[in-house]
Amino acid sequence: MIIIVCQRLLKNTNISGITLFPFIFLKKSEYLQNRILINHEKIHIRQQMELLVLPFYIWYLTEYYIKYLKYRNPDRAYRNISFEREAYTNEHNSDYLKRRQFWSFLKYI
Repeated sequence: MIIIVCQRLLKNTNISGITLFPFIFLKKSEYLQNRILINHEKIHIRQQMELLVLPFYIWYLTEYYIKYLKYRNPDRAYRNISFEREAYTNEHNSDYLKRRQFWSFLKYI
């Protein structure tokens, strides 16, 4: 079960949405209609479930810091995390999660 919450905590950030299993937090209630953003975040829900949640966050942060050391640019580091690469590549495909294979994010490392 996925719970979508519109959260004021994201108000003063550049973040449109964030997934913290089992929640998807959205910056604005109008983002509930943004199917691409919702699909992107649902891909993260699947990734988190596959890695049993806590290991996902450890892997995510570790990969971010490695990419940050490589690129010296926070946005470029974020966009090159394997989890984000998978989500951004497939966010426009509403059928992606129906056919996605287990641990597909590994293709994006």
